[in-house]
Amino acid sequence: MSIESTDDPIPYKKALRKLQIELVKIQRHAITHDHRILIIFEGRDAAGKDGVIKRIIEHLSPRETRVTALGKPSDHDKRSWYFQRYAPYLPADQEMVLFNRSWYNRAGVERVMDFCSPEELETFMDDVGPFEQLLHNAGTQILKYYLDIDCDEQIRRLEDRRTNPLKQWKVSPIDQVAVEKWDAYSQARNDMLLRTGFGAAPWHIVRANDKRDARLNVIRHILSKIDCPDKDLHQAQPDSNIVFQFSEKSLGRLAV
Repeated sequence: MSIESTDDPIPYKKALRKLQIELVKIQRHAITHDHRILIIFEGRDAAGKDGVIKRIIEHLSPRETRVTALGKPSDHDKRSWYFQRYAPYLPADQEMVLFNRSWYNRAGVERVMDFCSPEELETFMDDVGPFEQLLHNAGTQILKYYLDIDCDEQIRRLEDRRTNPLKQWKVSPIDQVAVEKWDAYSQARNDMLLRTGFGAAPWHIVRANDKRDARLNVIRHILSKIDCPDKDLHQAQPDSNIVFQFSEKSLGRLAV
């Protein structure tokens, strides 16, 4: 059960507002103390990454907050060091950067769709840990979230994209493949989580079948992980049934 019921939109909006106030406090503290914060969102297609990110940044300073959602790599990108295209978007002092998909594309969609070779995948798996450790050593705090939904919920949301005129921009040729390759994406997810969770940057799973609960509890989790002496600790208490740190033992809690 979530900390606050979100069936009614009024309690949800009240809870969200309280959490967004705490996010503003955390950002003010980060700006004052030159912190660098990087938040990575991965997950199933239609898992709700856009909605979570929108609620996080809604009232934050646009000058110190950036969202990065890179498109298809260019020919130059393909000829470059894999992490090179992401480096310009990393946070500087006082900044919070949110990646709506990230370098972990290589371990997910690129792997499943054969957009990279097995050798390129293995190189990525070997390199991503040292790369993130370098970022950590340089003073960047890294939070990584994987939004997980079940197959029926993904089908429902993808159908809503096709029929909702306000969501037409989200429709892509990858949508149908996401359902057809559900098992392949599950295997890629499991391998990625098992091999790329590090002490400085562990994975956190978000059970996202309920969008509102997912949004509220991701924010609560962020509040619990980012230092700020002025934050309301009561608000920084995520529901561990909705957001939890990944470990091999938690594989059985993922959608299959």
